[in-house]
Amino acid sequence: MPAKKAAKEEKPKTMILGRPGTNLKIGIVGLPNVGKSTFFNVVTKSAIPAENFPFCTIDPNIAKVEVPDARFDELVKHFKPTSIVRADLTVCDIAGLVKGASEGEGLGNAFLSHISACDAIFHMVRCFDDAEIVHVEETVDPVRDIEMINKELILKDLEKVTAIYDKTKTLVDRGIDKTKKAEVEYLGKFKEALEAGKMLRTIQWSNKEVECLNTLLCLTAKTQVFLCNMSKKDYLRQKNKYLPKVKEWLDENTGEIMIPFSAELEMDLLNMDDETRQKFLEENKTKSMLEKIIKTGFSALNLQYFFTCGQVEVRAWTVQKETKAPQCGGRIHTDFEKGFICAEVMNYADWKEHGGEVACKAVGKYRQQGRDYVMQDGDIVLFKVNAGAGLKKK
Repeated sequence: MPAKKAAKEEKPKTMILGRPGTNLKIGIVGLPNVGKSTFFNVVTKSAIPAENFPFCTIDPNIAKVEVPDARFDELVKHFKPTSIVRADLTVCDIAGLVKGASEGEGLGNAFLSHISACDAIFHMVRCFDDAEIVHVEETVDPVRDIEMINKELILKDLEKVTAIYDKTKTLVDRGIDKTKKAEVEYLGKFKEALEAGKMLRTIQWSNKEVECLNTLLCLTAKTQVFLCNMSKKDYLRQKNKYLPKVKEWLDENTGEIMIPFSAELEMDLLNMDDETRQKFLEENKTKSMLEKIIKTGFSALNLQYFFTCGQVEVRAWTVQKETKAPQCGGRIHTDFEKGFICAEVMNYADWKEHGGEVACKAVGKYRQQGRDYVMQDGDIVLFKVNAGAGLKKK
């Protein structure tokens, strides 16, 4: 009698650091006079008009920005739909931080609460000299500025974690709630790391610890994308004395992404007509970094999107990375998740390479995927559902 096959063990899912969901936003953070407002103005001019979102109020310092994607443009060109809906990134402009913000200096707690409401950070760093634009610390030193902001975030997190740790430990020690014993252990580790001056996102935590950490919404647990704002002159000549120091600091401390750009140049480009802009870019052998910044910010939120395509509509549906097919269907309609049968999937790269759906089917690149399929960025999907699954019996 043949031996029974061992049950296939499901690989434990790695917990993602950060708030779950797709309604996430990224905040622009930095010291005063580093170029945050100029950058936000550039982003705002490329933002989706607020009237496209009639059921939500957009504050003056928040913009929904379309995520540029050549793949989406190609799909629109092919299907010629009557309606198109791109993915978007919500960007929040946050007032400048000053030294001592964790103790209430400047806008203090208001500033830090605005960061807490965001899910990732565009960390704007000044990498330009300009005697007419006064630096809050009187001299330009991007590494010092980065460390100053991170210190304020660490101090605020330490204050928060310590208060929760003390309260929870008291409940456990007094026998009021012994179920929180593991939570006390996790909080103790977070507290210890912050006391050592470490940012929580730079440490490898277990799934249980990440689950606990995600409930705290700590400032140093938020992914940062470092935007190094250079002068227009330095950007065009591709030379800046501050960039190597910033890169060295990031490599040693967080390993996060650094994007050199010029807010001044981006504003100039935005004010040019298409022909003048193209001519300028060609003559100076340069390019705008706005597209890269927006895409990197979107990815920093642990987001991706899949496409649904047809003559009626081409649409990008935003989901968190590692989301399975039924839950992706639920983004379109809750009944798609309840009545999920399968998802017919081909990735955009295969669609482009082989020349369409029919060709993808011929080479086996168009597949039916079940409930365990993890949606990939750029998948083109058709959901098959039981139409009556979401209906309640009378």
